[in-house]
Amino acid sequence: MKVIITIIAILLGVYLIWPSPKFPLAPLNSLQSLEPADTESIYRRGYYTNLTRGEIMDWYDKNYSGLIHYRLDLPPEDSHTVIRDLTVTSYLEQIIHPWRDSLYINVFVPTKPSEQINRNGIHYLNKVIVRQIPSRSATRITVMLMTLVVGYLIIKECLLPS
Repeated sequence: MKVIITIIAILLGVYLIWPSPKFPLAPLNSLQSLEPADTESIYRRGYYTNLTRGEIMDWYDKNYSGLIHYRLDLPPEDSHTVIRDLTVTSYLEQIIHPWRDSLYINVFVPTKPSEQINRNGIHYLNKVIVRQIPSRSATRITVMLMTLVVGYLIIKECLLPS
């Protein structure tokens, strides 16, 4: 049992030390937004694009993939806390690397004539705001070690007679 736990801990440690993906590239044929809200953080960028929802999410799946990752479809109301307080949203998705980092993809698709997006004489169908939530390897390893210690104590308390 100790050998199996040691092997799992080593594999988990390697996974947690493995470098995180870099901030993903801009979607194809998009224009980067230079609005103050989109440039105030190195972990948030905005783009104007004509891609569909499927194309946008496929792009970020390919450019922000990791050893283990999955996607969540979040309620648009969450964009006010994870992207920015005044963000307008049509849909919000998250790509998660468990115990590591996340990438939020917020997309606004205008529905009213007054909301249409026109930049440099080009009409865009939507605006994408991407926010990365990185983490440091040392933090990840510390959390892993604390989890292993607590897990050991719980197993010891529950399975071993006192």
